[in-house]
Amino acid sequence: MSRGIELARCTDGNSLPEKIWLKQQFSIGVNDVTRVLERMRPCTELGKSAQLPPLISSTHRSPLVKLQAVLVASDTKPNWLTKHLPGLASSRGVPLIFVKDNKGGSLRLGELVKLKTAIAIGIKVRSFSRNRFQSFVLMFT
Repeated sequence: MSRGIELARCTDGNSLPEKIWLKQQFSIGVNDVTRVLERMRPCTELGKSAQLPPLISSTHRSPLVKLQAVLVASDTKPNWLTKHLPGLASSRGVPLIFVKDNKGGSLRLGELVKLKTAIAIGIKVRSFSRNRFQSFVLMFT
């Protein structure tokens, strides 16, 4: 899994520091993932994803960032930390993947982004193409 991230970083060809590069590719932590999901527009009733930019743009908000998927550790204690994520992700049309591991899902997610633990990680749309995302998930499982 880490090799896939390192390979993606090398193919980007930029010389950003690793922490900044990771922050551009992933939304790390429950607060950051929640913030990005709340800023995304909800899906319409027709089943299409409403991923268009807002009609009125405010100058104090950051630009719209979309998530391709959200990885959540299944061993989160207390559970209320991530209880809101399934409903929020489904209303935005973003798949939610629960990570369960013998070692601990939060430790495994933390290893991906060079931290001790991470409860939730959002994969930003601009970071991976669909094919690379599918191979990313297959390597992770």
